[in-house]
Amino acid sequence: MSMNLYWFQLGGCGGDTMSLLGAEDPNPLECMESLGIEVLWHPSLSTLTAGRHAVLLDRLASGRQELDILCVEGAVVRGPGGSGMYDTFNCKPKKDIVAALARCAAYVVAVGTCASYGGIGAGGAVEATGLQFSKWTKGGFLGERFTGRSGVPVVNLAGCPAQGEVILSVISALAGGRTLELDEYHRPLPWYGMLVHQGCTRNEYHEYRIEEKEFGEKGCLFFYKGCHGPLVYGPCNKLLWNRRSSKTRVGVPCFGCTRPDFPQEYPFFETRSIEGVPRELPNGVKRAHYMAYKGMAAAAAPERLKERKTEI
Repeated sequence: MSMNLYWFQLGGCGGDTMSLLGAEDPNPLECMESLGIEVLWHPSLSTLTAGRHAVLLDRLASGRQELDILCVEGAVVRGPGGSGMYDTFNCKPKKDIVAALARCAAYVVAVGTCASYGGIGAGGAVEATGLQFSKWTKGGFLGERFTGRSGVPVVNLAGCPAQGEVILSVISALAGGRTLELDEYHRPLPWYGMLVHQGCTRNEYHEYRIEEKEFGEKGCLFFYKGCHGPLVYGPCNKLLWNRRSSKTRVGVPCFGCTRPDFPQEYPFFETRSIEGVPRELPNGVKRAHYMAYKGMAAAAAPERLKERKTEI
């Protein structure tokens, strides 16, 4: 069965679009064609004139033309004073347009952390929020009980940006009528069901607490350099970016961009700790157990891990 898709950009940087366009096998156009999806509008792929686009948008928002998949990129901007006039299309607040589109769509997909949870503008002067969450709190712009015509709530593809392959895979699943199991923050579990840490090539260093205080070495970045890998769920070390690498594989801490509170209000390259123990422990680990285990693990670390210095 053929379906259509409309992509609406709200308050954001456009990074999710760039990620989508970087998908390789299949590329976005081939994927949509093979799935029988008609892309009614995407700002980087469509050639409609401004006038024809406005007519299309009016038909979709009024329900005169059926809408199957609505993809939203960027946060809903409600400022100033709830008017939404900081972010408009044809002099209309985009927040009002996306509300009308969402009411008509079978599926609503929030592409990226801004659309999912509010992102950088959440709680700020622009009064940004996610579609169905405001950071950790369910509700957001559309409300806690919102579902599309299909009965499915907003599907959140968290990430800054969301991976292009994840975007296409989720669109493919929805087009095929597959039921997506979502976690408590509406992220689809096939792609957000594992910690970033679980696929990290530095895992063994983490287990024996071989820690790095400076960049450029092979050890774990969790204890001092602010890595969120053991704390957040995401596909970065499962799919790999451009099918090649990830932040932790090239020695950069995971920033936790799939978390509802991203971007954090504390430094990215610094682990918050209490007496040398990280304030946020790996998911599911109790503090007392962690303190007892890590002391023994460090003492038992193999010499091959301790002698990890890179030769210059």
